[in-house]
Amino acid sequence: MSFIKEFKEFAVKGNVIDMAVGVIIGGAFGKIVSSFVADVIMPPIGLLVGGVNFTDLKFVMRDARVVDGVEQAAVTLNYGNFLQVTFDFIIVAFCIFLFVKGINTLKKRMEKQENETPAAPPAPSKEEVLLTEIRDILKNK
Repeated sequence: MSFIKEFKEFAVKGNVIDMAVGVIIGGAFGKIVSSFVADVIMPPIGLLVGGVNFTDLKFVMRDARVVDGVEQAAVTLNYGNFLQVTFDFIIVAFCIFLFVKGINTLKKRMEKQENETPAAPPAPSKEEVLLTEIRDILKNK
């Protein structure tokens, strides 16, 4: 099998297309959740901890200075941005967990319904059996 033919078979398989769609939708979903975290959840949390904006938290290792007429920027350790990204990740992961859990629950319900055999009809009563026998006898005469 040629390399190009093998690649073509790989590229048009349904799994690759499904994965591409999932990545695109996941990126969009990530932006929505990041906005939700940054614009809705973090401001109240910042207010609770004293009006702190987490992305502004940093440790200054060296102040800005001027050396030979050239201004050098301050050297900072931006741990607040790390905290913000960590909160974003935890919330995104939790949302995806809930989404996958919901889909798995739905799949289990559908499989359970498919696997359930319909209840057997109730056995005919003695009168029905007797009437059926009488009908068959009359039919044969």
